[in-house]
Amino acid sequence: MTTTSEDRILYLSRKDVVSVTDDLDVVGAIREVFMLHGKGETVLPEEAYLGWKNSLGETVRSLSLPGYVGGSLKSAGTKIINGNIANPTRGLPRASGLTMIYDNVSVRVNCLMESAYLSSLRTACVSALSADLFKGREIESVAVIGAGVLGQAHIELFAKHLPAFRSVHVFDLSHERVAQLKAELEPVLQARHIKFHEETSAEAAIKPAQLIVPTTTTTTGYIEYGWLQPGAILVNISLDDPLPEIVFRAEKVVVDDWKLVKEDPRRLLGRMYRAGQIIGPDEPASALKEGQRRIDGAIADVVNGNLEARKHNDDIVLVNPFGLAIEDVALATRVYQKALQLNKGVWLDR
Repeated sequence: MTTTSEDRILYLSRKDVVSVTDDLDVVGAIREVFMLHGKGETVLPEEAYLGWKNSLGETVRSLSLPGYVGGSLKSAGTKIINGNIANPTRGLPRASGLTMIYDNVSVRVNCLMESAYLSSLRTACVSALSADLFKGREIESVAVIGAGVLGQAHIELFAKHLPAFRSVHVFDLSHERVAQLKAELEPVLQARHIKFHEETSAEAAIKPAQLIVPTTTTTTGYIEYGWLQPGAILVNISLDDPLPEIVFRAEKVVVDDWKLVKEDPRRLLGRMYRAGQIIGPDEPASALKEGQRRIDGAIADVVNGNLEARKHNDDIVLVNPFGLAIEDVALATRVYQKALQLNKGVWLDR
């Protein structure tokens, strides 16, 4: 019996995914997602969060994130991403997982791909899009706090995407991780004439930077408002790196999806909302009470022209993305489509 593509599932390894994304406009794909999200053409259920203790007593977790993206994609899928912050001590990535893309009609799984690389790439794409949307002046200097996989993904994408990018300031608690990161980035840094600076503190890395991206796992805030130069963009893709004072004092505070942000009890803005310190963009400015801050809006509002990115070049902007499954679904769908064209991957029998 001869099998057909309907009898099989395409599996794309990390190597396949990396190869295919080189041929894609990944930042443009994320911009399209936010455009559609702002127009109500996506479906974004709550993530399923499973946390437990492994056999060594370490705290581990598994996230399952489904989503649907309309527009020209009309695609649904699910990302499963698992993590253990102790993994790097064993020479393993902190996070790993798989993404599934479904058939448009039968909704059977069409494609299965390694998702850790794509997850870090889509996170970096949101940061790069934020730089596009909120920059006042051309971005020459970038700070990355944390020399792990996410830090590397950001620097690599910024090198391709930000034409004026000339220096990166990196801080990590481990000198060895910074040295390893620099070695892995050397070809990109040389090709783009980007200077790599290892800094002795987060403050030293942040102060000279126009774009700041913390990529840590800390649950204790440390970034002070006074460290941010006029016009700086802080993209808080981690949990708690900025102190609340930045939320209160930044000229613009923007999220990716307010409902998800406010309902999350583990991250800064969700806790501030529960404490009555902030209100959402869906509430009128007249609802503000003394000592509160109103979140200005969402990335989609800026993409669709419904919110001004900044009034002045010196405005400080805080972008606080939650991380949306629809981003993973959109990128994974583009990867799947391109992989079919390029004959990448391995076919698995159902």
